[in-house]
Amino acid sequence: MTKNRFREEFARALATAFQQAYADKFESMGVKEVFDAEFIYDNLEKPKDARMGRFAFPVFRFSKLLGAKPPEIAQRVADTASESISSYDGLAAVTSAGGFINAATDFAAEAGETLCEILKSKSAYGGSDRGNGRTVLVEYSSPNIAKPFGIGHLRTTILGNSLRRIFKKLGFDVIGVNYLGDWGTQFGKMIVAWRRWGGGARVADSHVTDLLELYVRFHEEAEKEDSLNDEARLAFKKLEEGDPETVKLWEQFRETSQAEFDRVYKLLGIEFDLVTGEAFLNDKMEPVIKRLEKAGLTSISEGALIVDLDDPHLPPCLLKKADGATLYATRDLAGLIYRWEKYKFEQSLYVVGTAQSDHFKQAFKVIGLLEDKEQVPPDERMIGRVKHIEFGWVRFGDQMLSTRRGNIIFLEDVINKAVDLAREKIAEKNPDLADRDETALMIGVGAVLYSQFSVRRQKDVNFDWDEVLSFEGETGPYLQYTHARLCSLLRNYPAEVSAEFDQSLLDKEEERRVVELLADFPAAVEDAARSYDPNVIAAHLIRLAGAFNRVYQRKDDKGRIDKIISDDANLSAARIALVESVRTVIYEGLSLLGIQAPQEM
Repeated sequence: MTKNRFREEFARALATAFQQAYADKFESMGVKEVFDAEFIYDNLEKPKDARMGRFAFPVFRFSKLLGAKPPEIAQRVADTASESISSYDGLAAVTSAGGFINAATDFAAEAGETLCEILKSKSAYGGSDRGNGRTVLVEYSSPNIAKPFGIGHLRTTILGNSLRRIFKKLGFDVIGVNYLGDWGTQFGKMIVAWRRWGGGARVADSHVTDLLELYVRFHEEAEKEDSLNDEARLAFKKLEEGDPETVKLWEQFRETSQAEFDRVYKLLGIEFDLVTGEAFLNDKMEPVIKRLEKAGLTSISEGALIVDLDDPHLPPCLLKKADGATLYATRDLAGLIYRWEKYKFEQSLYVVGTAQSDHFKQAFKVIGLLEDKEQVPPDERMIGRVKHIEFGWVRFGDQMLSTRRGNIIFLEDVINKAVDLAREKIAEKNPDLADRDETALMIGVGAVLYSQFSVRRQKDVNFDWDEVLSFEGETGPYLQYTHARLCSLLRNYPAEVSAEFDQSLLDKEEERRVVELLADFPAAVEDAARSYDPNVIAAHLIRLAGAFNRVYQRKDDKGRIDKIISDDANLSAARIALVESVRTVIYEGLSLLGIQAPQEM
């Protein structure tokens, strides 16, 4: 992790001040060191009121330990730290406020160091080598074949894609996995539907929407003719047994679907390192079942093979039905073990909706029980490394989406509508813009993607057309427009941007806020990885764009716009260094979200 030097200095100052202020207390407790700089660094906060300082350290939890009220602790430690403030490079003051110890930094020093680092590091800014090449698997998107790409698959796809980028930036070896839903009884239904109502057409000549129509029709007809379900089960059994004609039809469904998925992924800028599917695990389930049986974890319940989880909150994990058929859980267990044995990952993340929470709890519990029974050493255990990265529902109003009933909303329709709106905006505001169609695509896709990142991942997203397609306020197009404005300023600057400038000229409160947000970008990237939530970066970019636009729109004492580029060469050089730094961070932040940043709009 790349640490903020000023934050680190404050943490060191407080660690020393605590030891000095409470030396007698610590000695009576029989300990030499209680507060270390690393602990303090990790627990620093931002003061709610920026006028209180750059960083804050809360002391409320230490009242009982130190035998004093929080304000007394804060005052005593702040006074002690102040006595040696000059020995900490970059700290201007240490003060207390209630139960907080606050620090003010030397702004000119922080501005100079932050902007110079960004200008020199460029797109590498905000990254680190924390991952040290360790492997992180991220499974995301995972659509079912023979069904179009609906809006319901948007969140998993873009959340996983963003996490893949974030962990790569932090030095991890990331493998993005698309685990297709290409197996199960639903394909018996598709096979029956195609043979009954496919009209004799070739699958290769059909569109995935044709397959959806047949799937929906099957369920409508099965409500009137229950024997269709028996026919579907028989068709899937033939598929499992490898019947050549049935397998060929299934492969055609998969190829047609994959071609459609790839087209949508290209439109969204989504990438994967590995595309696999449930069918890949067919020959890997039986060895896992035997391993569970050998460990004494399985039992028979009403003819079915289960693992009793001994958990009042979870039902048993079903491995095989009474007829011998395996289930999704069986395949996931096989997949977990296969990936662990192949990659020995640091983490394996499953970016899947909240509705599957119990499923993953069951699967992880089975793995934990197996490792306990086999007495696997702690450093060789998978449990603790596998995580379900759940997220809320996507709703249109109060309507939930269901493929079975056919009320699916195609993602491409949503994107096309957003792109059309962007094209109208461009025609209205900048009709002479070159590459209007390309820019409209960037803006339209950006608007849709940011709508999902604008809330914490565990919250539901109500997909409201007016909000998603708004080009004002806290939206993707607002960030893209800010980036385009920054590019315009840079094009109008008559010289090269230099890391050599007079940082003392950036002395206004508006610049201070911008610099602080720039300096905090690496921490935002770390926080996004720690919480598995790109919303942290999205929210940070909105704050940064808003702070810069206040600089851009600021007026002088005579009510005139205080221009970024003026006749004052030194002032212009300092301000354009700020502009390039903001542009770099917004560009890189949007890239981590999978959103493109136009240079003109």
